[in-house]
Amino acid sequence: MEESLTRWHIVFRGEVQFVGFRYTARRLAKQMELTGWVKNLEDGTVEAEAQGSVSKLRKWIVALKSQPYIHIAGFSVQEIAPEPHETRFSVHDLYQ
Repeated sequence: MEESLTRWHIVFRGEVQFVGFRYTARRLAKQMELTGWVKNLEDGTVEAEAQGSVSKLRKWIVALKSQPYIHIAGFSVQEIAPEPHETRFSVHDLYQ
């Protein structure tokens, strides 16, 4: 049985900028067949929207937290409406 499509808006806090976070997030998302985007915010946090099954979204966050150069001090998650036609996970330029 396939899990339903879920989309999360997430803001990560901690040592999450200038440590390869966005590109690691994209690489892991591709491996887990998630779609969405990630970008740095001016306040030093990283914002993302990720879409897939809840189990894959949870695994993605656990994988991000286990990376050696990324230190997530905390994050907030808000479930938002899925974008069913989205086909990839992208990295947005700095503060885009």
